[in-house]
Amino acid sequence: QVQLTESGGGLVQPGGSLNLSCVASGNFLRVYTMGWYRRRPGARRELVATMTGGGIINSNDAVKGRFTISRDDAKNAVYFQMNNLKPEDTAVYYCNADINVPTSQSSYTRDFWGQGTQVTVSS
Repeated sequence: QVQLTESGGGLVQPGGSLNLSCVASGNFLRVYTMGWYRRRPGARRELVATMTGGGIINSNDAVKGRFTISRDDAKNAVYFQMNNLKPEDTAVYYCNADINVPTSQSSYTRDFWGQGTQVTVSS
């Protein structure tokens, strides 16, 4: 069984910073792309930023220059440094990862989701 465990959300004032963390644990062979999505109030879940195992980053234009994604493959972890937070960044942030898991005879890759962590930007 594979789990993604997130931490680091909370309440912050506009212009403040938060750092999200997500660690993959359980029985798996390899972690591929890891990243973050968010669901703002009244909106659909949207991509914020992802990072492949080779370091290629795909990010939402709304966060470029403010948010930085990084990963530590030795720890099966992905991090998200969020600076200059704005009220419109308020959302539940979800960790996502494509993970290769073993079967009795082979393996397959699927995506997994964390439980979500609330980020609220308000004065």
